[in-house]
Amino acid sequence: MRIGVDVGGTKIEAAVISADSRLLASKRIPTPTNDYPETVEAIVCLIEDIEAQIGVNCSVGIGIPGTLSPASQRVKNAYNLSFNDYPLDTDLERRLNRPIRITNDANCFALSEAIDGAAIGAGTVFGVILGTGCGSGIVIDGKALMGANAIGGEWGHNPLPWMTPDEQPGLSCSCGLAGCIETFLSGTGFARHHKAVSGITLTPREIAARSASGDAVCAESLSRYENQLARALASVINLIDPEIIVLGGGVSNIERLYETVPRLWSHWVFSDRVDTKLVPPTHGDSSGVRGAAWLWPDGYLPP
Repeated sequence: MRIGVDVGGTKIEAAVISADSRLLASKRIPTPTNDYPETVEAIVCLIEDIEAQIGVNCSVGIGIPGTLSPASQRVKNAYNLSFNDYPLDTDLERRLNRPIRITNDANCFALSEAIDGAAIGAGTVFGVILGTGCGSGIVIDGKALMGANAIGGEWGHNPLPWMTPDEQPGLSCSCGLAGCIETFLSGTGFARHHKAVSGITLTPREIAARSASGDAVCAESLSRYENQLARALASVINLIDPEIIVLGGGVSNIERLYETVPRLWSHWVFSDRVDTKLVPPTHGDSSGVRGAAWLWPDGYLPP
């Protein structure tokens, strides 16, 4: 059996997944605020509590909104947690007395949907979380692509492609640059851009609902968002040519995206036909913990 842990800015979730993909137990706790030792302690206690429920030690995989640097062996790019520059894997392994595996939470999302979710059976899968941020991951033949710098799939921190004059230079991003895809296509970015033109703060789902009810300003915002998403995903198709793209996060609940965006993206894809499918996730919010659990191969037994 495997334990997956999904560490977010507001909550930490752990789940036990059986070899045949069944969810056996799960538990959520709040994420400690800006306190690295306390967060490590919370993760350890959560794992110990859930193992006590099932009475057996499990392999442990952890997804975080960042990654381990191959250069320093410390966490980098974790903008909404206190993990940066700490050896999280070493500290957790010492406390749990076993090896663990850590990767980016978007890699976990993509891995979950590729192994037993919406992209099961696909050779190349691109998974993107359109939520507070804009994380993404690539899975090839059932394995997450890490890359030489452990940033494989970091699509959200590339510039929005084929920018129009009114989109330039774009909003500032948490990474220190401007015009990143994340500033346009995250749920937060979508809401910020809508407020800039309407003066009203709405969630992406509220914008979509008002658009369907005839609100012209919301309809324009949603149409602009779909065009931007189509451009950004077209650049992914041109680069890695995935069979399936899976959307996650709050924006993934807007149903019309799955019809409209594929109809638009062919304008920018360098092909006579686009067979890539755009689909919603099967496991939704559970994809993070499920993908973290799948970081260990079949047959591995923890010490």
